[in-house]
Amino acid sequence: MERFVPNVNPSKHQHVTEDEAAQILASDKKEKQQVRLQKVLSSAGVASRRMSEKLIAAGRVEVNGEVVQQMGLRIDPSVDVVRVDGTRVQVNEEMVYFALNKPRGVHSTMHDDLGRPHVGELIEAKFNQGQGLFHVGRLDAATEGLLLLTNDGELANRLMHPKYEVSKTYMATVLGEADRGLIRTLKDGVDLEDGMARADYVQIVDVWQGKSLIKVELHEGRKHIVRRMLKAAGFPVQALVRTKIHTVQLGEQKPGTVRALNRSELQSLYKAVGL
Repeated sequence: MERFVPNVNPSKHQHVTEDEAAQILASDKKEKQQVRLQKVLSSAGVASRRMSEKLIAAGRVEVNGEVVQQMGLRIDPSVDVVRVDGTRVQVNEEMVYFALNKPRGVHSTMHDDLGRPHVGELIEAKFNQGQGLFHVGRLDAATEGLLLLTNDGELANRLMHPKYEVSKTYMATVLGEADRGLIRTLKDGVDLEDGMARADYVQIVDVWQGKSLIKVELHEGRKHIVRRMLKAAGFPVQALVRTKIHTVQLGEQKPGTVRALNRSELQSLYKAVGL
């Protein structure tokens, strides 16, 4: 009489320790997260899968600093750094990057215990993604304009770090009819209580009825720096708008609106801070 043998394969993970089990689970999870490189490039909008394969074959694609030409290579988009022709491509779909035109009277915080209007309300109302986001730098409540928001901590930290000298551009309406003397003063440097402050570029855009519109570009990040510089130069600020951070511009974006950064803007920011 034949003996019945159940058609069951023994588990390949039998008789393992807790540490080994944890390693197996981590390995399985990592394997599930990995995606073919050409699919990643296609999803990131670099090129079609067929064209992405040609880019890889031509040696134009790097993963974590190494040129790869292997077809079918799988990567983890959440951790691996991908570059095409030396330019970083954002392939982590969990990372988000927004440009907000912060209205006057809104505080540059994601939460406010005093119940004041804050940036978090604007983001959550439009994207339901306020949690985990934080702002790159600050604008005081009275200042309008461009504010970047992201959950990419490394990029945000570098954009704010003085080492990288990321430029910011402001349009300031001031009291007083400015002349070229103001340009020289701001570019030569204004002595403030916390040290000298200099503008990289100054332009008098308009002068009318005892007021002036001044464009100021600088890479300083100190608190209220533009207001303090103009006040020290004898031209107190009546209204202030930040219009540009590096190559990201406010353009025609209306106050209170939020938009996602496009690929070229993001690549430019990465390049500016060496990512």
